[in-house]
Amino acid sequence: MIEISDVPPGVDPDRPSPIRVCDYLLGGRNNFPADREAAERLKAAVPDIVDALWANRGFHGRAAMWLADRGIRQFIDIGSGLPSQNNTHDAVHRVAPAARVVYVDHDPMVAARCRPLLAGDGTTAVVTADWRDPDAVFNDPGLRRLIDLTKPAGVLMTTLIHFVADQADPWALVARYMAAVAPGSYLALSHGTGDRIPPSMLEAGRQAGAKVTEKAHLRSKADVERFFDGLELVPPYPGADPVVTYAGLWGAEDIELADTEGSRGIYCGVARRP
Repeated sequence: MIEISDVPPGVDPDRPSPIRVCDYLLGGRNNFPADREAAERLKAAVPDIVDALWANRGFHGRAAMWLADRGIRQFIDIGSGLPSQNNTHDAVHRVAPAARVVYVDHDPMVAARCRPLLAGDGTTAVVTADWRDPDAVFNDPGLRRLIDLTKPAGVLMTTLIHFVADQADPWALVARYMAAVAPGSYLALSHGTGDRIPPSMLEAGRQAGAKVTEKAHLRSKADVERFFDGLELVPPYPGADPVVTYAGLWGAEDIELADTEGSRGIYCGVARRP
């Protein structure tokens, strides 16, 4: 685990953050005691949360590789979080070694921990910017160096947008990102839901996460589907209709095995900008 003496500038180790809580729950080492305490409270309140996070990581990697298989050669990972297993560039470089990947996050700890792991061939970069401000993201020189906005890109926004409250219009935020990339680009998005979680567990989860710096706003399937308005959803697996589905099911080889309780806590979809 990170020592308190090794705190990057701008990081408060005494306030648990979503990315560090997630890092701990996924077995990472980029977290502090406050994060671990919050994570354990959350895990006690919502036992399936670890399963849900792994289902989301699986969706993220499968979706990125699916896009690379279809010729996408540049990726923007919005709200990328801390490095984990099968990071975006690790996934897409299995298909296309020259594919370019830009990680975007506002947390300074992401840059500190990601940069040493980036590909040394110039195909990857990390940008520290407020992802709630698409103009700041797209005008960043680091992004502009690798991403050609006149050509299709893969925009990855996994378990991110539920940190934006309804009042801030997260649907308009996603639409701004997709309006900024070229036709033929794709959106891969996942979002937490309480549709299948008992109200008592939801309340326990809210109380357990009360001290975390950013609050999650779980949404219904209908609300998650709105993020794909104006885009063309793709079938999540062979034989399926083009729909929003659970994170574990998207791209899964064995649908029955992938349909876990944790997976049902996250909706996801992949869609093309026409």
